Amino acid sequence: MNAYQYVVLRLVPRVDREEFINVGVVLYSQDVAFLDAAWELDDARAAALCPTCDLDGVRSMLDRVRAVCRGETGRGLPTLEKQGQRFGWIIAPRSTVVQPGPVHGGLCDDPDVELQRLLELLVRA
Repeated sequence: MNAYQYVVLRLVPRVDREEFINVGVVLYSQDVAFLDAAWELDDARAAALCPTCDLDGVRSMLDRVRAVCRGETGRGLPTLEKQGQRFGWIIAPRSTVVQPGPVHGGLCDDPDVELQRLLELLVRA
C-alpha cells in the first residue's frame, strides 16, 4: 500500500458567496513519485451555479493545474522541479475561480486508479 494526499479542486465562480462545485482532484504519492490531476467540468451544473461563468477559462485553469502536476514550465507556469514543491504550489490557498479544498490522505495500491476513483466519487457523483 502507498500513502497519498489529495485535494479536491473547486469551481468558486463568486468568491464572496463561497458557493462551489467540485470539478477535479489532485493526487500526490511521494511513495511512488506520483502527482497528477483529473478533472471534469459539468457545464449544466456550473451554469446553474453561475450562468455568466467563463467555462473555457475554467477549463484552461484546470489544464494548467494538470500541467503543473506534470512538471511543465513556461507560459506563466511555475518552475518547480520536485513533485512535493508542485503539490505545495497547487494546494496553496487562493481567491480564484478554481480553488483547492483541504488536504486529505489515504492508502492505495495504484495512485492512478485511486485518482480515477476519487474523481468518480467526489466530482461525478
